[in-house]
Amino acid sequence: MFRKASLALAATLIMGDAAWADPIEGNWKTQAGDTAAIGGSGSFSITLKSGKYAGKTIGSLKATGDNKYAGSITDPANDKTYAGKATLSGTSLKMSGCVFGGLICKSQTWHKL
Repeated sequence: MFRKASLALAATLIMGDAAWADPIEGNWKTQAGDTAAIGGSGSFSITLKSGKYAGKTIGSLKATGDNKYAGSITDPANDKTYAGKATLSGTSLKMSGCVFGGLICKSQTWHKL
């Protein structure tokens, strides 16, 4: 009986650990068709995994509540960094980079792989 209880507890802990992962973590298909990986704990790093700029870290975000994130986003083509934000809705992630206090923004939507 003790063995069955131990196995059940172990299975619960393993599955619970996956359930505690933040929904933004994982691999995403960018609007350009490349793959980006988002991972971390507390602060989430965005790294391109495929395409012309593979291996380049292009952002850092922190959760601000209700599937919203804020931080910085870097354009890999010119290495300029912008105030960034992201909003998660199901398997879609709307990413935005802004200048001039949010007056001018560019957005794109990524999809979870």
